Parts: sequence; structure tokens; C-alpha cells
Amino acid sequence: MSYYGGFLLSLLGIIVLWYLAAHWVDDTFKFPMIEKILGKMGYALGDLYVWRSIAITMRRVTVGVFWGAVIGFPLGVAMGFSKLIMYTIAPFINSLRQIPTMSWVPLAVVWFGLGDGPTIFIIAIQATFNVLLATVSSVQEISPDYYHAVRSMGARGFAPITDVVFPSSMAGLITGLRVSIGSAWGAVV
Repeated sequence: MSYYGGFLLSLLGIIVLWYLAAHWVDDTFKFPMIEKILGKMGYALGDLYVWRSIAITMRRVTVGVFWGAVIGFPLGVAMGFSKLIMYTIAPFINSLRQIPTMSWVPLAVVWFGLGDGPTIFIIAIQATFNVLLATVSSVQEISPDYYHAVRSMGARGFAPITDVVFPSSMAGLITGLRVSIGSAWGAVV
């Protein structure tokens, strides 16, 4: 059975179990009926207000993760490549990273007012740390043999960074973006 077949089978199993349990309890306040939930979901998907709200949320998540990547990726590359930069910036980054997400909300509202600004800021903060940490890790895992190989071929100046570090750090960027998109849905509220 394929992945999707298993997914559909488990989804169908959950729906059947929910249907049986809801009808066994027979109290919609404690356990709502699945057919009523599916009906309301169908009605909501036909409402343009719901689609507008989804579009606004998607824009907030996309913009926040974008700015997190724009800030976190270069910092992560620099910190992973240079021990001096790592030792200089890491204490500051680690201190900021320990601040709970909800603690940023009052400051974000004061700084950006009401609307999209605070939400995008909170998502960008989370995304910055996720992308930064994944990028630092991927850059530090580059084998020294790659640097030796590119230098033995005559690379000087920034060539090792452009020829070795940036391509190798893409895996960290993608991992950081995946984690950031997941955590952004929790912060968007």
C-alpha cells in the first residue's frame, strides 16, 4: 500500500471511530458529531471571508519566514565559517534565543502597532534562530578536505566561501526553513 493509501485508510478509520464514539456519548457539547463538523467545514470552505483570512495568514507566514531567512542565513554562514565571529556573536544570539516567544508580543505591539507588523516580527524572530542554527551546523560539518581541494585548484580570497560554504550551507537553509514554517503556524496566532 502506498503512503497516500495508508494515510486515507487511517483518516477513514479516525472518522469511523469518531462517528461511533460521538453517537455512543450522544452529547454534542462533550463530543460533537463528525457529520456536523464536516458540514461546518464544507460551509466554511465556501465562505470568501475564510479564504481571505487564509490568504492573510499565508502572507504573514511567508513574509516572516522570508525575513528570518534573510537575517539568519548570512549570520549562520558567518558564524559557522569564522570562529572569531562565532565567539563574538554567539553569546548575544544565545541570550536572545532563550526569551520565550510570547514575551516578544508586548514589545512587538509597541514597536509595530496593531496589524501585520507584530505577527511578522514574532515569526521572523523564530525563523531567524531556526535558520541560523541549522546553517551554522551545516557549515561546521563541511570537511576540511573540501577547503584544501578548492585551495589546491587555485582559489583565493572569497572563492572558498562561494565555491564550498554557500553550496554546502543550502542543506542547513532548507532545514531551517522547514522548521521555521512549522513553528510559524504556532506563532501566527
